Amino acid sequence: MPAHGSLAIYPGTFDPFTPGHRDVVARARVMFDQVIVLLAVNADKQPTAEATVRAARVRDAMPAAWGNVEVDTWTGLTTAYCVRRGATVIVRGVRTAADLRQEYQLAAMNAQLGIQTVWVPARPQLAATSSTVARAYRSARRARPSQNSAE
Repeated sequence: MPAHGSLAIYPGTFDPFTPGHRDVVARARVMFDQVIVLLAVNADKQPTAEATVRAARVRDAMPAAWGNVEVDTWTGLTTAYCVRRGATVIVRGVRTAADLRQEYQLAAMNAQLGIQTVWVPARPQLAATSSTVARAYRSARRARPSQNSAE
């Protein structure tokens, strides 16, 4: 049962929003009263679509019954967004031990700012798919000529 009044932020670029991301949201939404899926605008990354387009895709991936899930965009530190919205928890999905090592460092910094991190481990059947893999697959499918084009 979620802690009363709890608000968690699930940040990422979500380019694209994968079944693994959706699973993290599904699991987080039962742990917290409200979950905000935060599309972080990161100048170091070059997403395939604008944040507003990606946000619309994430909203479309959410069942209407998930009334406690919101989608928002933000440029800046996730902790600043948390403070602005009154959230004290960041949710992060982890697929591998390497992810956990990196996430541990971020969690330690965020804890210094009063924001706790909850890690949600990927389900084994979803762990192999990252946004990077999904983008590469999508790109390869677009580049492959249609089988009917030779006719």
